[in-house]
Amino acid sequence: MQLFWHRRDPRTRDNAGLAAAARSGTVVPVFVYDSGLLKTMGARQRALYLRHVKALEGRYRELDSDLIVRAGDPEEVLVDLATEYDADTVFYNTHYRAARRNRQRAVEDALAAAGVGTDARTDLVLVGPEKLERSYPNHSQFHDDWEAMPKRGPYAEPDADALAAVSDGTTVPEPEVDVELPAVGYRGARDRLDTFVDHGITSYNDTRDDLRAAVEEPTHAVSRLSPYLATGAIGIREVWATASDVYDAVHGGERRNVDKYRYELSWREQMYHLLYYNPDLAVSNYTSFPNEIEWRDDDAAFEAWTRGETGYPLVDAGMRQLNREGYVHNRPRQVVASFLTKHLLIDWRRGARYFTKQLLDHDYASNHGGWQWIASTGTDSVDVRIFDPVSQASKYDEGATYIREYVPELEGVPTETVIEWPTLSREERASLAPEYAHPIVDRNEGYERAQRVFERALGKR
Repeated sequence: MQLFWHRRDPRTRDNAGLAAAARSGTVVPVFVYDSGLLKTMGARQRALYLRHVKALEGRYRELDSDLIVRAGDPEEVLVDLATEYDADTVFYNTHYRAARRNRQRAVEDALAAAGVGTDARTDLVLVGPEKLERSYPNHSQFHDDWEAMPKRGPYAEPDADALAAVSDGTTVPEPEVDVELPAVGYRGARDRLDTFVDHGITSYNDTRDDLRAAVEEPTHAVSRLSPYLATGAIGIREVWATASDVYDAVHGGERRNVDKYRYELSWREQMYHLLYYNPDLAVSNYTSFPNEIEWRDDDAAFEAWTRGETGYPLVDAGMRQLNREGYVHNRPRQVVASFLTKHLLIDWRRGARYFTKQLLDHDYASNHGGWQWIASTGTDSVDVRIFDPVSQASKYDEGATYIREYVPELEGVPTETVIEWPTLSREERASLAPEYAHPIVDRNEGYERAQRVFERALGKR
């Protein structure tokens, strides 16, 4: 008998550790309700994840087995269950966050002391970080090495006869949440992937930054798979294989669009690579600076940013989408992060913590690696990158469709005026939209201040 310990992989299909366990003998699937680690997730994502676990439980029952659910410390629970089921080995998938790596080591030590074997598999990524160089100067060079590495296809779901005929009456809670959740479980994830393949992947590069399309065709313009990948409801090999099948079947511009989607998946891979080699990625700058960055301690500005009341329409639209939906499109996601860390000069860690709280698709590696890239403390090849929220709105939300969707105070304001809002006089703004916020920082002043601060940190002043 073998145990398989489900961690953040609530699925039976394309699950590396579960497939390995099934090849080794009869499997008892286990989920440990680890309240300590679950509390590190935002309440929204925790609710989505636990609903995935509930769906997983249902799938095991369809296969004439069950998910054994126990609450407690995994190192204690798994030893007890290994004894109860006379298990030879406990299988599981490797994770890269420091807290989860520590938990895994504690489990391995406890099981070894009890005479039970362990078997950890690479599941979160297509290419294990240990197979690549320790560091790369930019994403392009990482991608070249990563692309050259072989990538296996998805793992099949275990046959029903590979699963133990167990029954368990214990289940996980289903907490209430303040946002609408997407369809849950593997089925919800696969349906989302199929919709994207049918309607969006062959135009992905052309539409991925089109904010009007993001409002009018949100399930076509981008994949919206991030909540499922972040919570493990679908495997990365299945997503990669599906995209690659389309890539092989199309030509010309469609192939270029599909390849861009595959390229974007490599960013997720690099974020895990960074976390693997830099376990303090969430708390320490990746880049070393000769001088301290002079972050500003401005609670009022930070709170205005969280509410979407900065007076910068694209920034506010992005933050309001985040607060309303638990998701924000990638383009405004970059803009709001840049605005906080550059125009407001507030430490990226504060923004990352707020995203952890609000996002359904929070991914520990991608969230912190992405924030560091935007903040110019990460792997970017540009010393100081600043997204101008006005020019970004002009380029990517030309008709202000996205802005008006989330900032209704600007509904009756002409589009050109919406885009240029922070550059208008206070009197013009008050007459056009008296209910909407005035800019909390001058556009040019914020930009120039950020340049000065980062140049001093880099020793250039």
